[in-house]
Order: sequence, then C-alpha cells, then structure tokens
Amino acid sequence: MTSDGGWTVIQRRQDGSVDFNQPWEVYKTGFGDPQGEFWLGLEKMHLILGDHGSHLAVQLQDWEGNAKSLQFPIRLGGEDTAYSLQLTAPMASELGATTTTPSSLSLPFSTWDQDHDLQGDKNCAKSLSGGWWFGNCSHSNLNGQYFHSIPQQRQQRKKGIFWKTWRGRYYPLQATTMLIQPRADEAAS
Repeated sequence: MTSDGGWTVIQRRQDGSVDFNQPWEVYKTGFGDPQGEFWLGLEKMHLILGDHGSHLAVQLQDWEGNAKSLQFPIRLGGEDTAYSLQLTAPMASELGATTTTPSSLSLPFSTWDQDHDLQGDKNCAKSLSGGWWFGNCSHSNLNGQYFHSIPQQRQQRKKGIFWKTWRGRYYPLQATTMLIQPRADEAAS
C-alpha cells in the first residue's frame, strides 16, 4: 500500500473486480485487495493523517491510454465530521477545482446509506453508485460503477468513474489511483 517517497495508496480502480457501491461501515473499514482494486478505509486514512495536513495525489487514465495526475494539500476529518475532506489550497494542476469551489469548503463523505453530501434534494452516492466526497453530484466520483467499455446511454455513463474537468462528466474513466502523503512541515511537528 505504500509506494516510493512515503506515499500510501488509498484507492485503486483498474478492472471492475470490486464493487465500490458499499455501505458506510464498509467504506469506514476498507475493502478489496491492495494488490488489485481496493479502498483503504476512511478510518485508516484518518489514523495515518491524524490532525495533520497531507498531500493527495490522484492519477487518472482514460480508454485511449491518456493519463493525468494532480496533487493538492488536504485535511481529512474524523468520523464525527463524516470524514470531511477539506481542500486547503487550490489544486496544483491544470485540472482545476473539480470537487467544488471555494477550495476551503469541507466535503463530508457520503454513501448510499449515509447521505452527507451538499446536494439537499438527493443522495449523490445512491444516484451515482459509489461513496465519495460529493459537493453536488456533478464534479467527480472515482468510486462510481466500473465499465469495461463506454456505455452508449448517457444516463448509464453518469454512474461511472469520472473527473469532470478532465474528460467530462459523462466519460467513464478506465483506471484511477489515489495516494496520500503527510506534509513534511506537518509530519516534523
């Protein structure tokens, strides 16, 4: 789960072998196989980071073999905050702010059985087939349904793995990896 440079892999999607449409308790503890598709677990992520900041790296791959990476500082709250993800600075990438704006907003984690998203009239995790830090339902979801090819129906595609500012809202990605690394200035204190 740890790669070079102190990075810890927290999520990997690559072949659809694991169903990411899981309830809160499963996202909290983690699931899947660290050698393949998996989710480390919200509680483990929080324990790794403590009350300190971290860097989050996101690696995306489309069906044409193109890849994009981005990295930005974050903070992750505990279960009492629904593991809220706070973007502590603008993203260091041309992909722009994809989860929501402004960048200082905290996004609680939502699952189909625990709706904490900022979309008051619906449950994004239930609609989009996977738990995630949703602001509204349209900016990103790397835990959506995995497709082995791009579906023809737009309604089906929106349930897939997507990052709106790179390939668009209705383009399901082929592979993703998420990694965290404690910030050097925070880890030293």
